Amino acid sequence: MTLNGWLQIGLMFVLVIATARPLGIYMASVFEGRPTVLDPVLRPVERGLYALAGVDARREQDWLAYTVALLIFNAAGFVLLYAILRLQHVLPLNPQGFEPMSPHLAFNTAASFVSNTNWQSYGGESTLSYFSQMAGLTVQNFLSAATGFAVAIAIARAFARSKAATVGNVWVDLTRATLYVLLPIAAVLAVVLVALDMPQNLSAYVDATTLEGAKQTLAQGPVASQVAIKQLGTNGGGFFNVNAAHPYENPSAWTNLLQTWAIFSLALALAVTFGRMIGKEREGWALLSVMVLFLAVGAAVAYWAEASGNPLLDALGVSGGNMEGKDVRFGTALSTIWAVFTTGASNGSVNAMHNSFMPLGALVPLVLMQIGEVVPGGVGSGLYGIVVLAILAMFVAGLMVGRTPEYLGKKLEAKDVKMAMLAILIMPFFILAFSAVSAVLPVALAGLANPGARGLTEILYAYSSAAGNNGSAFAGLTANTPWYNTTLGISMLACRFGIIVPVMAIAGSLVAKPKLAPSAGTFPTDGPLFIGLLAGVIVILSGLEYFPALALGPIVEHFQMLAGKTF
Repeated sequence: MTLNGWLQIGLMFVLVIATARPLGIYMASVFEGRPTVLDPVLRPVERGLYALAGVDARREQDWLAYTVALLIFNAAGFVLLYAILRLQHVLPLNPQGFEPMSPHLAFNTAASFVSNTNWQSYGGESTLSYFSQMAGLTVQNFLSAATGFAVAIAIARAFARSKAATVGNVWVDLTRATLYVLLPIAAVLAVVLVALDMPQNLSAYVDATTLEGAKQTLAQGPVASQVAIKQLGTNGGGFFNVNAAHPYENPSAWTNLLQTWAIFSLALALAVTFGRMIGKEREGWALLSVMVLFLAVGAAVAYWAEASGNPLLDALGVSGGNMEGKDVRFGTALSTIWAVFTTGASNGSVNAMHNSFMPLGALVPLVLMQIGEVVPGGVGSGLYGIVVLAILAMFVAGLMVGRTPEYLGKKLEAKDVKMAMLAILIMPFFILAFSAVSAVLPVALAGLANPGARGLTEILYAYSSAAGNNGSAFAGLTANTPWYNTTLGISMLACRFGIIVPVMAIAGSLVAKPKLAPSAGTFPTDGPLFIGLLAGVIVILSGLEYFPALALGPIVEHFQMLAGKTF
């Protein structure tokens, strides 16, 4: 560990936190229908889109109609993307002549991108045509992020309104999220990335001869446009197989800085948007503080573990940090913080392979995914995930002090807590159930590169990544098989939309309740006491759900390495 390394990590935190408020205020204006600087250009486009789609922007929906429309919209996106992947050999913009994806891989990929997971069981530059990358994956990068926005905004309205029947119009929320937030920022970021030497073209791959006389194929294509939205939408799913470790997808320290900022910018800013929409910005900052607290602790632990080096190599007289699998251009600190940020922000774009991490270093991204992707998680999903945890925290606090539980002026009843628990338990069920079966099923064990504790971690990480809408790869696991492609795809869809439904049910319940004024007995939810309570609930819930599985993986491996055993 070095001072320079800590300063680099600190700079990343400063940048993402500094932009949270201006972005959060802007997004609150967008979703509340107030004037913005982009209105002169985009308002006519918005009205035109509604006219073409036959949408009445003034007509709002109750929670059930909102949810059904959202599910149908995403189901249609899944079918369309699956068709593109299966038919890419007869579709245009395929200069390399790539064949169609297999049925199970196409299912996995379609589920991955529709659910904002962006798990990759394929090599992008060796599998997908430009049409599949642009019309298929990049489009879903926008739409899956917009889906997260819509649910987060609906839950914010539920707290902001009193005795109401509706939570908004899903078509308006999806349109505004895409048109006013994602599209303009992604366009600017893409242009900047092109200026920083990231490729953006539709040319065929180039054959080159190396200095040694070997033949090499240089892949290229519409890279910058996909990278911009994959980061801003916390999607992941890079143009190239190794994602940001590829010099075309991450050419320099400047592109690394911009992409790291983009991963967190909108997800954190939505906490401020939430606070502005409910009329109490400090409440949003309290949620943001919990997100940053877990992320900071995770970054510190991971950097310490990786910078401390490998005890097996130390015994041989080889000192220094663990650089295996790290991007040598950026060093241990930035490679580690990227890995932590991508898992904390529900983004699968890695430039450090987690399989090469030290056991305790690998434990950090695993834990960040398993606590529910709320630090800050995906765009929108992190916010509504931490709001669900806040509801549970306030329920516990209410029981402890003998008062009817409430949060942000809304009484919490049994049905609200039941829906919150349903949303919380979906992830561990799919993670632990599929991991347990895969740990004993021969067809699943055949894909492991490492036996013992490391192999268990590979399996557990894959299902945690899928269920957490994360998509980062631990490596060491051959996941492109019918078993893993199918079960991981099921986990992605179930844990994305299976959580959205109870969250929207909570929104429907809360929006109909009166908004109560604070009283002398109201538990404060905008200060250190609430931050500590919420953090404690997250730790306890995660420990109860996952500790046995975690203890059998990275922790066991850590002690094995201290005892001089390899994995």
